[in-house]
Amino acid sequence: MKTNLPLGFLLIIAAGAMVGNCMTPFNSLRRWKWESAWLVFTLVSLVAVPWAVALAVAPNLLGIYAACSAVDLLPSLLFGFGWGIAQVLFGITVANLGMALGFAIVIGLGSTFGTLVPLLVQRPEVLVSGKGALLLAGMLLMLGGTGMCSYAGHLRQRAKAGSVNRGRGDFKRALLLAILCGVMAPMVNFGFAFGDGIVRQASRLGVAPENVGFVVWPAVLAGGLLPNLAYAAHLLTRNRKWGQFLAVWPDLGWSALAGVLWAGATLLYGYASHQLGALGTSAGWALYQILMIMSANLAGLASGEWTGAGKQPQRTLFVGLALLGVATLSMSLANK
Repeated sequence: MKTNLPLGFLLIIAAGAMVGNCMTPFNSLRRWKWESAWLVFTLVSLVAVPWAVALAVAPNLLGIYAACSAVDLLPSLLFGFGWGIAQVLFGITVANLGMALGFAIVIGLGSTFGTLVPLLVQRPEVLVSGKGALLLAGMLLMLGGTGMCSYAGHLRQRAKAGSVNRGRGDFKRALLLAILCGVMAPMVNFGFAFGDGIVRQASRLGVAPENVGFVVWPAVLAGGLLPNLAYAAHLLTRNRKWGQFLAVWPDLGWSALAGVLWAGATLLYGYASHQLGALGTSAGWALYQILMIMSANLAGLASGEWTGAGKQPQRTLFVGLALLGVATLSMSLANK
């Protein structure tokens, strides 16, 4: 497929902004608890949107999947399932470690593995080239920037509410879960990057080259559907909250909007990665993570989350955002 780097970068920026703000609608929930909103979010983001888009670009979608062998489908489904478990673990990680430390570990590890694994499998020779040096430099800057932003969040929490001490055993268990989540989180990218069998069948059956990525996503996200639905159903049953669905408005709308933002960002990332060319699922993934972090933190500043935190947390945040900006530049140069 013919690449278009400017378009790819613009779409990555849009995708990062969308996913960085996709949970914002949850702040407007009136009656529903998190698990009720998460169930709707899951159905919209993992089923409704990706299938609607895939069917729009490939009306013979079911025929494409029927033509795929198990070897074609299993990588996307299995990696998607692993990512679904990571989604559940992320919620537990944040509850136990807080957003600052949890975000640093999960995004840092997820970005690193999500960038390096497709590169090592698909184009290992790039690592010993000038582009590889720029990519690795960008990754180091990204990890530094992520760490600074997360530390800024820690300082903000401490300034506003004071620190919370945890038992050594609890902390170790929470840390191990965070590391496991960080290792599994980029599996959504692996499912897309290694969906070659589905891409071949879609191309053979007439799907335009620029649209084949949309055919891969329903398979990847279908793998992640079961863990997310099971976790939401477990919480709804345990907390006896199924009755919340008797009053659906406006919380149904806010939950669905969150799902549309997340799924839209994911689909845009997939399209943008093709536009970026051979390094799209490596450098493109890293750029996507960087811009997600930057947009989430800038949105937090704009909404007043940092008001009253003091100057040191905000200065630390600006240093982190600056490092992420330089990382973005390095990744962009690596993709030229």
